[in-house]
Amino acid sequence: MMRRTHRLGPGMLALSLAIALLPLAGCRSGEQSAPAGGTTAGNAAAAEAPARAGTLRVDTIASGLEHPWSVALMPDGTFLVTERPGRLRRIDAQGKVSAPITGVPAVFAEGQGGLLDVVLAPDFATSHRIYLSYAEPGDDDTAGTSVARATLGDTALTDVRVIYRQVPKLDGGNHFGSRIAFDGHGHMFITQGERTRRPMAQQLDVLQGKLVRLNLDGSVPRDNPFVGRKDARPEIWSYGHRNMQGLAIDPRTGTLWESEHGPRGGDELNLPQPGKNYGWPIITNGIDYSGLRISESIGTSAPGMESPHHFWAKSPGLSGMAFYTGRPGAAWNDSLFLGSLAESNLIRLTLKGNTIAGEERLLTDLGARIRDVRVGNDGKVYVLTDEDDGKLLRLTPPDMK
Repeated sequence: MMRRTHRLGPGMLALSLAIALLPLAGCRSGEQSAPAGGTTAGNAAAAEAPARAGTLRVDTIASGLEHPWSVALMPDGTFLVTERPGRLRRIDAQGKVSAPITGVPAVFAEGQGGLLDVVLAPDFATSHRIYLSYAEPGDDDTAGTSVARATLGDTALTDVRVIYRQVPKLDGGNHFGSRIAFDGHGHMFITQGERTRRPMAQQLDVLQGKLVRLNLDGSVPRDNPFVGRKDARPEIWSYGHRNMQGLAIDPRTGTLWESEHGPRGGDELNLPQPGKNYGWPIITNGIDYSGLRISESIGTSAPGMESPHHFWAKSPGLSGMAFYTGRPGAAWNDSLFLGSLAESNLIRLTLKGNTIAGEERLLTDLGARIRDVRVGNDGKVYVLTDEDDGKLLRLTPPDMK
């Protein structure tokens, strides 16, 4: 994917001065590899950016993060951030970045692999547990998506236990996913990719290209759709996925939403249902990077396969997802935010129930790959930029300034 060149209008000059633009190492799916680097941090002056409802305020909470991948908003107003090379850090409300927290599992930090999602356990207030997803190294330079549970201390993780491993582990550095979401009923969902082995997304005896559902301790729920089938992995909730990098529960309805990278075109939003087949690579709205059709594809639809809830003909490179709801009268109420890697912006979808009624692109002139997005209890939106000098930003909606 070629880097897009942006011209800054007068209204965006302050934003360009407050947040440095970085060279973007483009690649086909909006992904890139993470080089080594150091970490510094600190608050920068606030800036403004245009939005449909007016101007939004952009504050840089911290900078100097090396390809940050996920941010968890802590109850005390601080943050946990993963850096893809394998570091977990705390950031306080003033932007001070901690030394790396010890006890993080070893990661396969090659290609798109590394330390990925971080989420707080539903009972974090009492248990202090967190969950991490990551690319776990295996034998002979192989790797696979894994999830570990641990207790968070001031400077270290303890009681670290791997509760999920994608099997088999494979060579190569692409399509690990991976996001984690809790349904509020004692279950967790984990996204992952098909590791570029397209046919494996359709094979029920392997975990590549599958959305899985587990109990919070990693055991398999008895009501998972493939429990009891000898030809299928019991962890599977849905299958036929390519590379899922966004996952969130709609607070209004409890519905699970998932986003995934298409090939060249065809990025998708799905509402995954138990046991359903979402088609990859048999059906897709994208084409191969060569410009030819996907060799296994028979078109954009097929009997017994689910078409996407929504798709983009030109791939934004979706990563990170968060709902903005429960704020009647607010300019962004009933919105779904998605990070865009390939097009370097933040997507805001306007929702009418489950229907997508409109689309807005934010932070376009920033020119930074948006890796993660979270909505705070304060009504503000927090995003991570995926760069050598990655940043944690706080967005104040136009009607809250």
